[in-house]
Amino acid sequence: MRKLSVFTIITLDGYFEGPNRDINWPKHGAEENEYAVENLQSGSTLLFGRVTYEMMASYWPTQNAIKNSPMVAEGMNNADKIVFSKTLKKAEWNNTRVVKDNIVEEVKKMKRMPGKDMTLMGSGSILTQFAEQGLIDEFQIRVDPIVLGDGTPIFKNIKRKLNLKLTMTRTFKSGAVLHCYQPMDFTTRE
Repeated sequence: MRKLSVFTIITLDGYFEGPNRDINWPKHGAEENEYAVENLQSGSTLLFGRVTYEMMASYWPTQNAIKNSPMVAEGMNNADKIVFSKTLKKAEWNNTRVVKDNIVEEVKKMKRMPGKDMTLMGSGSILTQFAEQGLIDEFQIRVDPIVLGDGTPIFKNIKRKLNLKLTMTRTFKSGAVLHCYQPMDFTTRE
């Protein structure tokens, strides 16, 4: 059975994006890039919501991205990708498939099929939908040492209590701390 993990970056006050969808605040040093390369080498299929997808697709294929972070850019550009969107007509970024409807059912089906594990990148509203349905096998949440005071919380409008078990932490020189969690009922979920 395929596993679904989530990777997202939040502020100390729990926001994954600032006002007006600002995401220019995360720390991106050498250690953070090394971690990104490690994860991309796992070969996971990357999942995105439309907004996150469009942001990533507008950066990673560029010469600037290839120059600044060549190994991350290579991993992002070569990875299999799925974007969940009712409005996106066509995905231009290579190796990308668009899923328009019934995203929860689609992920349930993908989890039962053989294949690569999956990683949802950012995509707050989709993260919340999948968490409420018990579809997430691991939460990788990197907390950056910044307070924005306003923004979009990571679990905005969640209606289900999530009991999580800390499985690992990693501290970066920048002061960012990665927290990895598994749902407490990990072994009993479908």
